[in-house]
Amino acid sequence: MKSGWLKGAARGAAVGALFTAALIDLAAAADLDYPLWRPAVVLAVGLTAVLWPAARRPAWLTPQLRTTVPALLSLAYTASAHLPDHTAPSGPGELAILLCLLFVAVRHCPPRWSVACAALDAGALLATPSRYYGTLPSDGALGFTLVGLILIGMVAGLAAYLRSLDYRRTVAVADTRREERLAIAADLHDFVAHHVTGILVQAQVARMMATSEPQGLDPVLAGIERAATEALASMRRTVGVLRDTDGGADRRPVGDLAGIPGLTEGFASPAQRVLLDRDPMLPADLPHEVQAAAFRVVQESLTNVRRHAADATTITVRLRHSAGHLEVTIRDDGRGGTQLPAEAHGGGFGLVGLTERVTALGGELRAGPGHSGTGWEVRARFPAAQEP
Repeated sequence: MKSGWLKGAARGAAVGALFTAALIDLAAAADLDYPLWRPAVVLAVGLTAVLWPAARRPAWLTPQLRTTVPALLSLAYTASAHLPDHTAPSGPGELAILLCLLFVAVRHCPPRWSVACAALDAGALLATPSRYYGTLPSDGALGFTLVGLILIGMVAGLAAYLRSLDYRRTVAVADTRREERLAIAADLHDFVAHHVTGILVQAQVARMMATSEPQGLDPVLAGIERAATEALASMRRTVGVLRDTDGGADRRPVGDLAGIPGLTEGFASPAQRVLLDRDPMLPADLPHEVQAAAFRVVQESLTNVRRHAADATTITVRLRHSAGHLEVTIRDDGRGGTQLPAEAHGGGFGLVGLTERVTALGGELRAGPGHSGTGWEVRARFPAAQEP
């Protein structure tokens, strides 16, 4: 609140100073009996270009138009001083306006226009001392020019620095948005694809049981309902991330070691059972990023069983903690047979994403045939010192 008040006060003081300097210019022209309409037009156009509120600025009033038109009028005003019997006065108002427009040109004009617009504003400012060349000594005119060059260098340098900060901020925002999109895509793959694949597999089981074991359909249908509910919840949280960039990150669906039992129970079906072998000495206060990665490893591995080894009857999930490391092993007894349509097999990027997650935490991931030559095994090992 205080900073906003200070910002408003500073803006008001700057606007007041510009108007005061413009009145000084008009007073100087009146003392010389010079027609007031000429400096008045230059000052009015310049003040309009500088002070027009950005929220109400029309689309046609581009930065290049705002910076070039007042500069051209100032140059025309300077040229009139060299006509016979003319003495065009100059004052702080016009100089301040040209410096403000130089700042706008360097910071806000498009790159291909920025240099040209800035040069035009700087040229108009440096040309104002020529109005007095006939009345000032040469060293006085040179002093005016040197002061103008110093002011131009300071204003242009500040504007260029702020423009570089704007560019860095834009790049940082773009990188953040790209990372957020990748994170959302990973969430969609890890959670929604997992649930939808489960719905598909259990629907196939239900079709087979409809004729052979209709009395056992209720657990299968309950699993389908549960998976669909979880898929909708995951989609709702993901859409929340897209709609609310401030609080969405906290709602992103992530898992931990406590969520693995529910994950395995939800995966089990009449045709497949899941055995969870959890080390009773496994600490509950492992780093959250390690727990989330372990959850993702189990989730992706179970999803891959459904996609690529639907004939598996037993899946074992083992969690071990030893020597400061967490080991997660998922093993199935399938032979690679699957009845899923080709469209449901996935793009093959699940293990790539898992490898990136695990290695980013200093761990390692191995996936391949089981030790007995049958089935498939995924083993992840994380450095997992307990949180202080």
